[in-house]
Amino acid sequence: MMTNKTSNLLLIGAMILIVVLTLYFFPNAEFMGADGLAEDYITESQPNYTPWFSNIWEPPSGEIESLLFSLQAAIGTGIVAYVIGYYKGKKKAV
Repeated sequence: MMTNKTSNLLLIGAMILIVVLTLYFFPNAEFMGADGLAEDYITESQPNYTPWFSNIWEPPSGEIESLLFSLQAAIGTGIVAYVIGYYKGKKKAV
């Protein structure tokens, strides 16, 4: 029977292997986000498409946009981790 430590090490090893193999087999691949790919597809398939609304505020640079996206991800991760920890602690207390 595998322990938690062994399972975690195997999962971490598998994640590293996936990343390394992907970068090895596709060295010149362009990794784009889903938003950019969707926008490209829409403009190709429907050239007359007009968006329903526009942005309220456009970040002044790509770095600030990345910062805000990372901040949003960190806050979301914190909330999910808190909820999981809360219910795990509640279960242990019983």
